[in-house]
Amino acid sequence: MTGDTYKDAGVDIAAGEEAVERIKAKVRSTFRPEVIGDIGGFGGLFSFAGHRYRNPVLVSSTDGVGTKALIAQAANRFETIGIDLVAMCVDDIVCSGAEPLFFLDYIAVGKLDPDHIERLVEGVAEGCRQAGCALIGGEMAEHPGAMEPGEFDLVGFAVGVVERDLMLGPDRVHAGDVLIGLPSPGLRSNGYSLARRVLLERAGLALDGPAYEGARHSLADELLEPSVVYAPAIRALVDSVDVHALAHVTGGGLPGNLPRSLPKGVDAVVDPSTWEVPRIFGEIQRHGEISDDEMRQVFNLGLGMVAVVPAEDVYRALDTLRAAGVRATQVGVVEKGHGALRYT
Repeated sequence: MTGDTYKDAGVDIAAGEEAVERIKAKVRSTFRPEVIGDIGGFGGLFSFAGHRYRNPVLVSSTDGVGTKALIAQAANRFETIGIDLVAMCVDDIVCSGAEPLFFLDYIAVGKLDPDHIERLVEGVAEGCRQAGCALIGGEMAEHPGAMEPGEFDLVGFAVGVVERDLMLGPDRVHAGDVLIGLPSPGLRSNGYSLARRVLLERAGLALDGPAYEGARHSLADELLEPSVVYAPAIRALVDSVDVHALAHVTGGGLPGNLPRSLPKGVDAVVDPSTWEVPRIFGEIQRHGEISDDEMRQVFNLGLGMVAVVPAEDVYRALDTLRAAGVRATQVGVVEKGHGALRYT
């Protein structure tokens, strides 16, 4: 009599081992000199160069890709969503002025397919290469019964470092500062539950059809546009300009994120005419008959990051960001107020 096995229960250990072998080269491609050893240990090892800092502060963040994963699953396109994962984490920690050091990921699947895992990790590795941080560890978990074959979730964790006296934040912001907006060509990883409901369920659009009338790319192309990893451009900005604060525009849009970078005595006054809103947002609003206020509360509407800089540094800030490949614009100012966001 042959007893039950783990594979009979839905967990394939051999497939997991094959997946690990497939991703080793991709993971190693992200290593920095501080990485110790190789993948496969019980913990990722990173040698912290304490002599480089006077009073270092470690900064960490964790996030996922949300229901954007469902778009990737439906379109069978997994190569870029890992970039979104890295962007969500590292662009949070750079808001403190931190340099991203290392990253770990967690992938849960209904059925482990080495090809699927390889494609997901390639995106994570590419995001880490863009951010300049090392992918030093992770976990793959097969959850038969809890998730269907083909279903997956992707979560990450980033750690960075900043000198305590160089930390950015609301206490450095004052009236007269200027707001610099960094453009986002797509939704990043936010608002997908509403976007899916409106575009796929209500409007009945096909992922392999045009994104909108006259578009030369598909709706899947549009919705899977990888998030910009702002960390390298922000690091260049911090090195050249006296940046006071940064706001990563994720869930909650500008109203939910920009005020987090303000002290109570000032308001952020934003002029929406100063940047281009990608057309996909207009399509979502039209198909869903969504109010302007709701759109602003849910989506980034074309801005993925906002930097607060002194007025005298505006042009240098814009030049620095553009030299780093980000077409930033001045989008507003800081005025006396009560820590709120106002539109002109």
